[in-house]
Amino acid sequence: MRSSVFSALVAIATFGATLGAVGQAMAFDDKVFDDKTGVKPQSSPWAVFQFGFSAYKNGHKEQAAEAYKYAAENGQIGATWKLARMYAEGDGVARDDYAAFKFFSEIVDQDVEPGSPEESYVSDALVALGDYLRKGIPGSPVAENEVAAQEYYMRAAANYRNPNAQFEMGQMFLKGEGGVKASVKQAGRWFQLAAEKGHAGAQATLGNLLFQSGKIVRGLAMMTAALERASPADQPWIRGMQEEAFATAGEADRRTAISLADDILTKGGGDQ
Repeated sequence: MRSSVFSALVAIATFGATLGAVGQAMAFDDKVFDDKTGVKPQSSPWAVFQFGFSAYKNGHKEQAAEAYKYAAENGQIGATWKLARMYAEGDGVARDDYAAFKFFSEIVDQDVEPGSPEESYVSDALVALGDYLRKGIPGSPVAENEVAAQEYYMRAAANYRNPNAQFEMGQMFLKGEGGVKASVKQAGRWFQLAAEKGHAGAQATLGNLLFQSGKIVRGLAMMTAALERASPADQPWIRGMQEEAFATAGEADRRTAISLADDILTKGGGDQ
């Protein structure tokens, strides 16, 4: 799961924490859910959403999916996000990227203002749609469309300050993709914004740009620190970038960079 989902997970956990000790009992709450017939008619969408959350936590993912569908159909944007993620990852349901795409699309069509409690759902959904459109979804009506992907990334990056979207915008400006003109300067600005929020990929790429511009020690230190912070999914490409730079740096610069990287990791810097 990408880091962009972290804030959305926090939003889910916020109400989840209120369940407390009744959480497990709620997984079998006959007030909103019947094991044979499913969600009871006229149930409160919020109560069903809570039930779905509890059922999911307790491993009853089929019940959770059914509950989320009911809650989503009745206006619970968090339930729609949970369904989208479940289908995108094949988590408790058969993986279906097109179904996930449609759920994410429903979310971004909501009128959610930046700063609202539900902005994390919209922000994450925008990035997910950008990811899908960047490559397309085989066997579905969703074709590759880098310009549309760029528009979704830009909306998430500019309106919601999503670090994953800011990183993707940096990549697009770096490579001249998505209908934008290649610009290292613009790429660096987006990488900087994402790096300041702790995005390891942005920190590594910004470090590589610094390294290529002649700031050997600082750039190598940032890549080295980013490698330590990176998720397992990002470590291979960051390691490749860092090792290539490390191999061309002089011994004195290597030693200084390693020391600076330790300082960055200790003090939490590395975004300058």
